[in-house]
Amino acid sequence: MTCSDEMSQVLAELRPRPGSADFFGGDPARCAVVLGFDGLAVSLTTAMGFSELVWCSPGISAAFEDMQFTLGQGPAWDAAARLAAVTEPEMHTVAVDRWPALLGEAVTLGVRAVFSMPLHLGGACLGTVTFQRATPGTMTARALLDARLLAAAMLALVLDRPPDPQISAIAEGHSQFHRAAVHQATGMISVQAEVTLAQALLLLRAYSYRHARPVGDVAADVVARRVHFREPPEPDASGRTKE
Repeated sequence: MTCSDEMSQVLAELRPRPGSADFFGGDPARCAVVLGFDGLAVSLTTAMGFSELVWCSPGISAAFEDMQFTLGQGPAWDAAARLAAVTEPEMHTVAVDRWPALLGEAVTLGVRAVFSMPLHLGGACLGTVTFQRATPGTMTARALLDARLLAAAMLALVLDRPPDPQISAIAEGHSQFHRAAVHQATGMISVQAEVTLAQALLLLRAYSYRHARPVGDVAADVVARRVHFREPPEPDASGRTKE
């Protein structure tokens, strides 16, 4: 398989500079344009099973990725679950029951076409790359080939990267990660509500959705102790709350 000249240049620049903490080098916006999209977002799965945004073009891509993360549905979720690419050239025609909470929000955000691929090795999904566009339309055969080669190159870079202790310590709140506060808040909620980390993340997402707030903002409030998930004290027989 041979990629286009434009994608060849993208792949040549994809490896990060020596000593860089970035997972990928080059320009994500240019990468998206080569495939016929407005932007892209790459999220990797951490050692704790969380999702962390590591490479993103300017614009609405990060917002769309955060929306998928908050709602727990969307093309990236489907791509990861199926270990197969998901293509939706027109979001207005997607069945409402497929992504019931996401569709309206995505269209309001300005997302009309999406394409998402898993970065997987066998049955293990290490992350996803999602492309979005403000205008509907299908991908060309050349773009699909370029996308597959891009995913293979990204997977190779992830596998080639030495283990990073900060990735496994995201829950402790390393600020260079996009969702550092989310992971830290999840740990705090787990302790407060006496639930597992997975259940704590669901509580955080549900609170964010119910209050129509970005999950990152709610997480920051949890970390700052402006929002907590402790059960209120039970009243005693006299109606006073127990200490």
